[in-house]
Amino acid sequence: MRVDVEMSGGSPKLLERKQAVYRNLDERYEIHGEKYKGQQYSHIYFTRLHYMRNLLYSLVPKWKPNLPVNTVLGLEEEKECIIVGTIYKHMKLKPSILDEYSKERSKVPLAKPHNFVHPDDHLILEDESGRVKLAGSLLDPSAFVTGIVVALHGKETSEGKFFVLDMLEAGLPPQIKQPPSLTEDKFVVFVSGLSIGSSTFNPLQFQLLVDHITGHLGDENEQTFASQIVHFIIAGNSVQILQGLLNGQTIAPRDQSTLTEPIKELDILLNQLAAAMPVDIMPGPSDPANFSLPQQPLNRCLFPGASAYNTFISSTNPHQFELDDIQFLGTSGQNIDDLFKYSEAKNKLEFMERTLRWRHLVPTAPNTLGCFPFTDRDPFLIESCPHVYFVGNQDKYETTLLRGSDNQSVRLICIPKFCETGVAVMLNLRNLECHALSFSTSLNV
Repeated sequence: MRVDVEMSGGSPKLLERKQAVYRNLDERYEIHGEKYKGQQYSHIYFTRLHYMRNLLYSLVPKWKPNLPVNTVLGLEEEKECIIVGTIYKHMKLKPSILDEYSKERSKVPLAKPHNFVHPDDHLILEDESGRVKLAGSLLDPSAFVTGIVVALHGKETSEGKFFVLDMLEAGLPPQIKQPPSLTEDKFVVFVSGLSIGSSTFNPLQFQLLVDHITGHLGDENEQTFASQIVHFIIAGNSVQILQGLLNGQTIAPRDQSTLTEPIKELDILLNQLAAAMPVDIMPGPSDPANFSLPQQPLNRCLFPGASAYNTFISSTNPHQFELDDIQFLGTSGQNIDDLFKYSEAKNKLEFMERTLRWRHLVPTAPNTLGCFPFTDRDPFLIESCPHVYFVGNQDKYETTLLRGSDNQSVRLICIPKFCETGVAVMLNLRNLECHALSFSTSLNV
């Protein structure tokens, strides 16, 4: 993988692209032998509760050493204790199929808010023995969602509620020690929301990005910089297929070309990228992949050009991998977008931080976000803290460095939709600093 640079004397100078050791860790998100046989989603909740309860039990002696740990069924009135269970959030505005039926029968359509939080929402804690409504001002229902597992210190009231005095979350998981700082700069580029085939996609804008990072634009300094890019990540929503064509009916020949054209155009762009550097492509909600999480890799036959290169990797969503012993974990954005619908935070980075502290990548699945009905495991549990945690298809670029109580250090990155912002994100493996790459074809800059 070389980049040609024209020297002042006329003779080209060859720049060798830097390399990074890559290890794919997507195996836990791959569905191989598992088949749907009518199993219910209770299995995944039991698995989650069992794992998280054992984890929280190990933390309780240091947190509240002199308090007994009870089940919900074993609560006694006015006796302080600790209970561990799964949060259920009762939401007044949560959509239901009955509401959808009512809309069809009603002449006045119901409003469809982007956020379903309501002041009357309340929390319930449940385990295998039963459930109890939570009381007190310590827990703000707007900050929680159904599916997270916590330990609560409190007492049962005469009304049969559990008055919460304190709460313990699992906190950031243990982190593999970050390797010693690299002596040279190596960059990873993130992009998401290309939406090829939509009205907002600008082919020239993305071609500028491709030409820039492959070393076909700029002077010697910029091409030297491009040679330091060791990996390219596409975090979902690469194509936008007209939903009107996917109505279950036979597709007319002229509509077939409309259907396949965005994928062909994507393959041409991936072909250019894979010829220059390793490329990972993750599926997203609008891509031709399964809807429920974990989304399986896009079929390589969709990309006959890019698939000819061993640098082209079709990965799962979520996607987990290592580059030079730096651990990466990311999604195409569904987990954070769903948290935004059913809870509140000051920004998307706070939602990301919460998933790490709850040690669960997709806490709202399967309640409000579709996922495969696993029977013996919950692949979304975060057992090891990543060094870089990214989510795609967000409204704007945001980043921060999160530090944990046990010296964990995590770079959080919100990757904006490229078709709307023209922004990609570059991360330096040497120090985990990142910045935005902005491209525009407008003359009014």
